[in-house]
Amino acid sequence: MLIIDGDYPMAHGGVDMDRDLTLPIEEVRAATDRRSAMDGWPDAETMASLPEMRKGGVAAALVKVCGRIRRPNSPIWGYRTGHQAYAAGQAQLAYYRILAAEGEARILSTSGEMAAHMREWADAEERDGLPVGFIIGMEGADPILWPEQVHEWWESGIRVISLSHYGVSTYSHGTGTGTDGGLFPPAPALLREMDELGMILDVTHTSDRSVREAVAAFDGPLLASHQNCRAVSPGERQQPDDILLEVIRRGGVIGHSMDTWMLYKDGIDWANVPHRRDVFERSEVTLDNMVDHVDHVSQLAGNTLHSAIGGDTDGQGGREGAPHEIDTVADYQKLADALDRRGYSGEDIENIMHRNWQRFYEEHLPE
Repeated sequence: MLIIDGDYPMAHGGVDMDRDLTLPIEEVRAATDRRSAMDGWPDAETMASLPEMRKGGVAAALVKVCGRIRRPNSPIWGYRTGHQAYAAGQAQLAYYRILAAEGEARILSTSGEMAAHMREWADAEERDGLPVGFIIGMEGADPILWPEQVHEWWESGIRVISLSHYGVSTYSHGTGTGTDGGLFPPAPALLREMDELGMILDVTHTSDRSVREAVAAFDGPLLASHQNCRAVSPGERQQPDDILLEVIRRGGVIGHSMDTWMLYKDGIDWANVPHRRDVFERSEVTLDNMVDHVDHVSQLAGNTLHSAIGGDTDGQGGREGAPHEIDTVADYQKLADALDRRGYSGEDIENIMHRNWQRFYEEHLPE
């Protein structure tokens, strides 16, 4: 079965973490003498590479550009200035472009490109030589130095933007702060420019109040690229039902994250995230926990047209941070079996594995 991964911050691994993601996963994991200056989990925990995506039927992914500005009390890494955040975002875009130029990937900027790409994958008898489709998104809007500059990013191929990442951004409060502040003064102007362009707003990683204020000011399409349900797993990183319902009402899709912290049924304090293994064994969080979130969204919606995979692949801690059954991205296929055991029909399963994302992007990417 084909898969669309609703969130893969690939450039973080390929650029920031100095991994060659054109290699088979075994070679990526065996890499030595990594020269990255950025701390992170070991290469041996890597879940995805382009050959592994082909092996697992991952036809396309929303890949991310992320250049955060580090502010006081920022919970994770970031750059000193917006100039650096902008430059980092441009470097990550260049990474995706060179993969496309070499035939490893295909950038999907229009609805027609999305449809043709998925037809090619569906019809292919052999996938080893196929390019993996990239819809390009921005995780946290700090690289957009002023609202009108979003037009430049649109021309560069960005089609999805979230206002914040972890902590406070230029435009809004984000998750992992222990607070629930709202939008900052530049945000309404940015949202107007996004609306004019047809840009998609990703409500992931954004505080509840900021999301509510943003959707009131933004008439365009919504998605949640890697987001789970607070009613199932408590904590500010998950979203409450009213926000999930607004995404559903607008015809959006919620990509359920493979991050075990977002699946752990007892929840955590996202302002003070502990080490996973101090709280639970890896075997305690499984794909059944993920299906609980799919169930919840499907009950809210009354159908299976709004749940999908939003892996946060290799952005959530790699294999150590994934459900027990998941070793690499190819194991995302196991979600179909977990859904089948819960009684989901074949059509429902195809919706969740790839058709919901495909339908959404074919409708909302420009022609």
